Parts: sequence; C-alpha cells; structure tokens
Amino acid sequence: MPDTKDATPSLPQEGMHAPDFTIATDSQGQFTLSEHIGQPVVLYFYPKDDTPGCTKEAIAFTDQSAELKKHHTEIIGISPDTTLKHDKFKAKHGLTVTLGADTEKEVCHTYGVWVEKNMYGKKYMGVERSTFLIDKEGKIVKIWRKVRVPGHVEKVLEELENLSK
Repeated sequence: MPDTKDATPSLPQEGMHAPDFTIATDSQGQFTLSEHIGQPVVLYFYPKDDTPGCTKEAIAFTDQSAELKKHHTEIIGISPDTTLKHDKFKAKHGLTVTLGADTEKEVCHTYGVWVEKNMYGKKYMGVERSTFLIDKEGKIVKIWRKVRVPGHVEKVLEELENLSK
C-alpha cells in the first residue's frame, strides 16, 4: 500500500519555533537565525529589489530601525535577489536593514512564502510578501501574510510593544 502521508513539512505557524536557516547577506555577510536567540527578529520576505512596493517596505523598515532597535530587534529582509543586487539596492536608497539572498528559494519554501501568484490572468511562482515576528526564545509570535505595505511597519512595532510588556 502506498504511503499516503503528506511528504511536505508543515508550514511555520504562530507558537512554533521558527525554522533555523543560514543565508548570505548584503556586504558579503551571513545571517543565521539561531544566532539571534535572546533578541526578537523581524523576518520579512519580499518579491524583488528596487520595485515600488518592495522599495517602500525596505525604506519603512529603515526609517523605523531606531524604534525597532529600542526593542533590541534584529531585522532581515529576504528575497530571491543576489547579494550584489542587494548591495546596489541598499546603496541606491540608503537602506540600513540587512538583506538576505535566497537565490535557491530554500528559506522561502521553508516559510511557505514561495507561492503561485496571478497577475492579469497569468500564473507564475513568486514571493508572497510576508513578515514573521520571532521572539527572543525563537518562537513565531505573529505572522502577517499578503502584507500591504502602508502601515505594516507600525503593526510590527505594535506587536513588539506587546512582547515587551
């Protein structure tokens, strides 16, 4: 009898430990999630460097980075772009957030953000703009999927305030 179990791992949910990963970042760096136990992490996924929505989101996180740092929070944005593209994107817009290069889409798959999308009737695979707030113990405390950029960073800050209480 064939095995009928679902072979795909379950997607991260609020209350679960965040799946660990190591990823290359801008400025020839590297980010390993488990090395940030002891501080909250804002992990946000976005489709592509230097597109209107993604630029607004990165600028919003950069603009609020001082407020986020008050909570000792690490911020990392992840897209399938290369580290070279990230470096150019950061330089062009004066971004201060760390950007991870998930060129093989492994982290995107793990977090369930590499999905089928539909634009003007055409289906394609891409990143669903999503944010995961991870507490200092490494647990996912809040997930935002299909993020709308205006006001999103403020919602993340509000959740961080609640974590601090």
